Amino acid sequence: MAKTRPGKRDMDSYTIRGTNKVVRAGNCVLMRPSEGDTAPYVARVEKIEADNRNNIKVHVRWYYRPEESMGGRRQFHGSKELFLSDHYDVQSAHTIEGKCIVHSFKNYTKLENVGPEDYYCRFEYKAATGAFVPDRVAVYCKCEMPYNPDDLMVQCEGCKDWYHPACVGMTSEQTKQLAADFVCSDCSSEDVKKSLSTYASFPLSNGKVVPKRQKR
Repeated sequence: MAKTRPGKRDMDSYTIRGTNKVVRAGNCVLMRPSEGDTAPYVARVEKIEADNRNNIKVHVRWYYRPEESMGGRRQFHGSKELFLSDHYDVQSAHTIEGKCIVHSFKNYTKLENVGPEDYYCRFEYKAATGAFVPDRVAVYCKCEMPYNPDDLMVQCEGCKDWYHPACVGMTSEQTKQLAADFVCSDCSSEDVKKSLSTYASFPLSNGKVVPKRQKR
């Protein structure tokens, strides 16, 4: 982190103009975009400082949305997904519009409801090269896609893998109305039904069907 320059002083916090919301280093914030019809930028505040004229600046580390990355938005990217970039910047504190929460991917999947202020991050993004860290994650279903928490999925009681309804020839409604445990086609030919347990692994640990996230 850069040292405070002469004529600058560190600040412990900043109150967002017109609100009682207090921002501190480490908080995530929504920042006014340069174009009025685009979504707010999301950043993590690294440092807050003021000069002798009390002009307040925030040192930030930007989050990128999937469509802002070199690879663009892909099927498995959730609507609230962000990438923590290596792009640092200094902005006027007056461009902060509000606070938000960027959850870990695991914590996001446990939310009962997803509010407008809730986002998640599972990748760090190298803006100059387009590289991601980690460069690979677990994949699910026959389509071998990473988990998208916006999508409905059902878990096979045999192999414990998770499947999109369309990939196993089912509609979303059929999946929601399952009266018995789901067994995929690969497992249905094996004698596994007698030894099935009720253990459900990631993405969720409570139930067989992963519902689409509810948004407030």
